[in-house]
Amino acid sequence: MAKRPLSVYVRRFLFNSTSKQVFIFLFFLLLSGIFWLILTLNETYEREIKVTIQIKGIPQNVVLTSKESDTLRVTVRDKGWVLASYLYEENRNINIPYKNYDRGNGVGMVSSSDLKRLVIQQMELSTHVSTIKPDRIEFFYNNGERKRVPVRWTGRAIPAHLYFISHVQYWPDSVDVYTSNEKLDSINVVLTEPLNYVGFRDTLMVSTKLAHPKDVKVVPEQIRIGFFTDVLTEESLDGVPIKAINMPEGKVLRTFPAKVKVNFVTGVTQFRTLRPEDFQIIADYREIMQNPSDKCNIYLQTIPQGISRATLEVKQVDYLIEEEQ
Repeated sequence: MAKRPLSVYVRRFLFNSTSKQVFIFLFFLLLSGIFWLILTLNETYEREIKVTIQIKGIPQNVVLTSKESDTLRVTVRDKGWVLASYLYEENRNINIPYKNYDRGNGVGMVSSSDLKRLVIQQMELSTHVSTIKPDRIEFFYNNGERKRVPVRWTGRAIPAHLYFISHVQYWPDSVDVYTSNEKLDSINVVLTEPLNYVGFRDTLMVSTKLAHPKDVKVVPEQIRIGFFTDVLTEESLDGVPIKAINMPEGKVLRTFPAKVKVNFVTGVTQFRTLRPEDFQIIADYREIMQNPSDKCNIYLQTIPQGISRATLEVKQVDYLIEEEQ
């Protein structure tokens, strides 16, 4: 039996009574939807739209220390079809001429009235502007004065139990700061935005922005930080020499023993690199003369970075003061 062509089935579907009723229903549904949309868009509404502002015409010898562009939140009222064009239109910009609003002394400002006038110029004649946030624009600049300062992290970076941060590295470790001469003198470090990382074990790499006042420009504004971890371990190092201090000429202080053991907590990796010379243990001649005794006190004066809870195995030793030959 020969198969009927597909066109036959299509024709039957389109021209039977049920299909006609469906098409008529869909036609009137579409027509009513169009009327509803027209009536809806013809109503008056109030919406908030975003407008980008940019400072233009900046002289070559001037460096803006605030942002060159910002975003206004503008509340407008108009017919629905006008608001629809605002909501879906991209790159609605306002260019602010630098020379028109430079107030001198490193500050420029666009007043509320000027800002509203500039915004209205970008709108349709029928549009009413209700509010503008912020209601005025300030920008700051200098003539290229800058200062190179280090960066430091702030916030929380807490590794997992039995781990600790052995060292922190920055990329870059310093940034250029642009602002007024008065503020440059007071800025010695730039902090990151607060970090919050807890419970990590492996090296933690973080990209973060730098925190700074609005009239300060930082280049670059984002850095990377590496938090390098190590496993805590209780260790000891024997053979750390005792050094005499405040000795008068012609005299020598000899201690028995001449070297002692130091107990401490550190990371496994760092412990492998430690040497007795990394620590400094002292005996003070002046203290011995002020409080004569059979034994003298010894103190742990210097410990390497990354060492904690360092203690001496003994705190007093026998000694002998000799004339230097």
